[in-house]
Amino acid sequence: MLPVYLSTAYLGPVQQYCKMLQYPEVRIEAAENYLKQTYRNRCTIAAANGPLSLSVPIIKPDTLKCLTKDIRISDHGNWRHLHWNALVSAYNMSPFFEYYEEDFAPFYQKKYDFLFDFNEELRRTVCHLLDLQPNLVYTQEYIPEVANDYREIIRPKHEGEDPAFRPKPYYQVFRDKYGFLPNLSIVDLLFNMGPEGLLILRDSIASL
Repeated sequence: MLPVYLSTAYLGPVQQYCKMLQYPEVRIEAAENYLKQTYRNRCTIAAANGPLSLSVPIIKPDTLKCLTKDIRISDHGNWRHLHWNALVSAYNMSPFFEYYEEDFAPFYQKKYDFLFDFNEELRRTVCHLLDLQPNLVYTQEYIPEVANDYREIIRPKHEGEDPAFRPKPYYQVFRDKYGFLPNLSIVDLLFNMGPEGLLILRDSIASL
C-alpha cells in the first residue's frame, strides 16, 4: 500500500488519526506553502454551547508564500490561557480528562516559536497516549499530485468527501444536548474514551 499524505494539524480531527492507523507509512507535509482556514492552526472541540473552534494565532509572513514549517506562533490575545481554559471547561467532566490533564497542560505553559513544532509535539503526545505508532516521515519537497492525498481533503467544512472515513459514534459529555458530533479534535475522543479511542479509530475506517 502506498503512503498517505497529511498536513500538520493543531490537535487534528479524528479523521486524520484514522489515516495514521490505516496506512503503513504516513508522510506529514513539511514542504508546502501555508494555507489559511485549515486545521493547521485550528481544532474543533465540543463545548457546553456546542462545537467550539480554537485557533492558534500566527505571525503574518512577510511574503505572500511561506512554508508551513516556517510559520511562527503569535502571542496575541493570551491564547494559551484561553485555549487551556476552554479545554478544561469542555472536558473536566469527561471520564479521562483527569488522567491526561498533566500531559497537555505543559503545552499551554511553554512558549513555542513555530506552529509546526507545536503541532507535531502535540501529535506525538496523542499518539503515545492512544498507543498509536505510525511509521511517520516528514516530506523534503512538495509534490503536487500524489496517491492517498489527504492534505486538503481533511479540512473544516469538507466533511463527507472521504468515503474511507465513517465516524463511529462514541460517548461525548454533551451528547444528550447536541447529539453525536463527528470528527472533532482527537482530544475529544481521547478525553471521553481513553485507551478505547484506538478501537473507535479502527472502527471508523470504512472498508471500500
